[in-house]
Amino acid sequence: MSVEILTKEDLYQFKAELLTEIHKIIRPGKFEAPKEWLKSYEVRKFLNISPGTLQTLRVNGTLTFTKIGGSLYYKREDIIGLLEGNGASE
Repeated sequence: MSVEILTKEDLYQFKAELLTEIHKIIRPGKFEAPKEWLKSYEVRKFLNISPGTLQTLRVNGTLTFTKIGGSLYYKREDIIGLLEGNGASE
């Protein structure tokens, strides 16, 4: 069994190489802040619900929305509130 001795310099070099590899994977700017407004398809994907269920949430006032042109937009904070049980009256 052979024994290898690591020096502080070896550890610093390893640290530098490891950080370089992590930066390559992460790439600055790859992760964006969450959007404040979501479209219907994004809400359905986020909540894992069908278009009909999303329509029901709109119609009964559980989830508020804004319509611009032909697109419906939902505030992320309203969706989070719904998940946390802070939604509109039940």
